Amino acid sequence: MLLVGSMAFAHGISGDDQAFLIRSTGPNIGPYIYLGAKHMVTGYDHLLFLAGVIFFLYRLREVAIYVTLFAIGHSVTLLLGVLGGLHVNAYLVDAVIGLSVVYKAFENLGGFNRLGIQPNMKAAVLFFGFFHGFGLATKLQDVAISEDGLVTNMISFNIGVEIGQFLALAVILIAFNVWRATGRFTHYAFATNVAIMCAGFMLMGYQLTGYAVA
Repeated sequence: MLLVGSMAFAHGISGDDQAFLIRSTGPNIGPYIYLGAKHMVTGYDHLLFLAGVIFFLYRLREVAIYVTLFAIGHSVTLLLGVLGGLHVNAYLVDAVIGLSVVYKAFENLGGFNRLGIQPNMKAAVLFFGFFHGFGLATKLQDVAISEDGLVTNMISFNIGVEIGQFLALAVILIAFNVWRATGRFTHYAFATNVAIMCAGFMLMGYQLTGYAVA
């Protein structure tokens, strides 16, 4: 959990990918699709939230509904943030993303039922999807991307994000199905969601600390 948390904290666009974004001009559909997919597949904050969302979903139709809502949310704010020039504080956005992980794990643990609260989980997934999209946008806004071909490149990046989400989700679903087949899923479900919640709190704490000292 500590390893995943530390990797999530460092999640961003750097190294060769950042160098490419800085020097590239004009439409670059293929590379931006690749970068979008890579960012989602290595985005442990996004994957933790998705894992929490589908943790107790057994029907593909239900998985498709929730994942679609999440995709709509982060697609809207990703494009709005970059193309619309809407700047938000990266630390606060990532802190809310950490909160989304905590929120979903808490719901999986039956926390809201014990409080006598029945939140609309579809609305919650869409709501937090907006913040996950802003999180993606802030990573791109940290890099001086050329205005030449920006619309095409951002659409391509978003397509890549969806491809990466599909690939990551497929792996998570397969892992869950194998786990469920062992008969130990229910036994370890509580501990797993506690671990997911702790990872979310770690991400929140790291980002809020960064905001306080920035």
